[in-house]
Amino acid sequence: DDVDDGSQDILVLGSDSRSGDNGKYGDDEGAARSDTAMVMHVDKGHKSASVVSIPRDTLIERPACESDTTGDEVPAEHRAMFNTAYEVGGPACAVKTVESMSGIRMDHYLEVDFTGFTELIDELGGVEITTKTAIDDSKSHLDLEPGTHTLNGEQSLGLVRTRKSVGDGSDLGRIQLQQAFIKALMDQAKSVGVFTSPTKLYGLADAATKAVTTDSGLGSVKELTGFANGLKGLSAKNVHMVTLPVEYDPADPNRVLPQEKAGRQVWAALRYDRPIPASATEKSAGDKGDAAEVVE
Repeated sequence: DDVDDGSQDILVLGSDSRSGDNGKYGDDEGAARSDTAMVMHVDKGHKSASVVSIPRDTLIERPACESDTTGDEVPAEHRAMFNTAYEVGGPACAVKTVESMSGIRMDHYLEVDFTGFTELIDELGGVEITTKTAIDDSKSHLDLEPGTHTLNGEQSLGLVRTRKSVGDGSDLGRIQLQQAFIKALMDQAKSVGVFTSPTKLYGLADAATKAVTTDSGLGSVKELTGFANGLKGLSAKNVHMVTLPVEYDPADPNRVLPQEKAGRQVWAALRYDRPIPASATEKSAGDKGDAAEVVE
């Protein structure tokens, strides 16, 4: 059973919606999908955390969900792509799917779209990163020479969307870039004093209520401020990031399959508030490649 020990489990979703203000990032192709999904487990002392990225192209057993457009029940599906859960039933179905995969109840979810992401980064004053190699990705409109850069919101979005020009050009490589960016983002929040200045924290929380969709437990500035305050003991070096252990699908190399035994190790570590063992990911396609070396 899931252990209620003061730890927290949060599902973070990045939506690829092109509707409204997001239209400038591409044509609206209908239903949005969760372009990015991460389960963040904060330990009971709130001094360390584990983050598990779920590749969007992972083939999973999607449970039956209620459509967030018609209200009708959508039947369960075998070998469904993970990101279709959001398309079928919005964040509620994404949460239900993750809970089914992991056996862990999510305490909260946070969802941000392209426009909301850029606004939050700009509110923070940008994020400083150092690139070891050049990045030139026409699809994400990012062109960076090797060196240290302070990325604004648009550039940061370009970085976390970059895929074709780093590593093997896959979503697995992009996840490694996203994880490196999140660590830089955490360092930036600390360095500008977000957690030591009530004014800065309030300003960021106020911006977040406009830019981020959450469950009802995080729906106000006060609740978001309290949630963020609970994370102030975390630093990037105490956050362990992995990708859900996967292997390429023999039937379709553009899809990945969960490694069941290794996945159980990962979810058990979160469930029982323990570090994720290195053995869980050592044979996974998700932590291979050199995309993680692009940003330090």
